[in-house]
Amino acid sequence: MTNVLVTGGAGYIGSHACKALKAAGFTPVTFDNLCTGWEDAVKFGPFEKGDLLDRPRLDEVFAKYQPVAVMHFAALSQVGESMSNPGKYWLNNTCGSLNLIEAACAAGCLNFVFSSTCATYGEQDNVVLNEDSVQLPINAYGASKRAIEDMLRDFDASHGLKSVIFRYFNVAGGDDEAEIGEFHRPETHLIPLILDAIDGKRAALTIFGTDYDTPDGTCIRDYVHVCDLVDAHVLGVNWLRADKGSRVFNLGTGSGFSVREVMDAAAQVTGRTVPFNEGPRRAGDCTKLVSGSTRAEEELGWTPGRSTLDRMIADAWRWHQSGHYEK
Repeated sequence: MTNVLVTGGAGYIGSHACKALKAAGFTPVTFDNLCTGWEDAVKFGPFEKGDLLDRPRLDEVFAKYQPVAVMHFAALSQVGESMSNPGKYWLNNTCGSLNLIEAACAAGCLNFVFSSTCATYGEQDNVVLNEDSVQLPINAYGASKRAIEDMLRDFDASHGLKSVIFRYFNVAGGDDEAEIGEFHRPETHLIPLILDAIDGKRAALTIFGTDYDTPDGTCIRDYVHVCDLVDAHVLGVNWLRADKGSRVFNLGTGSGFSVREVMDAAAQVTGRTVPFNEGPRRAGDCTKLVSGSTRAEEELGWTPGRSTLDRMIADAWRWHQSGHYEK
């Protein structure tokens, strides 16, 4: 068996990555503590419950499965919470990742695909964000991810640990077959929040900040379909197994949409009105984050073909209505 250890494989992106890995001929081994993921999403390979802060448990799993690569998604990711409780993010994200990196090196598993974030760039309005852009995170979530990137570079130099780092933008959409989809506890992502409001699962969407320096006053983000995103991660595993060395890639489309534009698209796709309220800005939110890089397309051969706004909303809406969402 060609095993890949997927941390956070019970979560939204991780479960989609497991499905993509299985389709590509790998056996995904999910390692998750289920603090934000759910066991029902583990459908495509074995499940090992554990926490990244538990080094003996990590060593046990590496010894049992002898993976050819690690795909590391497990992290806390709420920007607002990272501003109010930064210690939680430094402990979980950074210390947990250090444990994982050291366990991988000790086990001789020297191929590491890391789920980083465009939040490492911070607030850089009117700047084309590519892999060489300065990293100036403005919240503990982005800062913890940047620190992990630094760790990976250090362990490359000291232990030969090769990494593909993906800094991606806002992830949306769902599996074509609605077998898995986006669901968080609590929900914090824009598109599922909009769909909850449309469907009456919440009274209204709250728009956090309407006075940003954008055409309609709301934040602008670059959205990428989750299935496109995980395709890139499989390409990243193959890149490392072909001994192409460590590399950083942005994953985005280069197109940005405001909160109001996403709401309007959701209303059109679903044929329903989006009830909403306007609220103040949230600490740690940037005005605009859009990728300006084509490196992943040019070097990995990655194409974000599903990443149109209408497609992402339609796929998310199909999952939302599938019945799985209620479980």
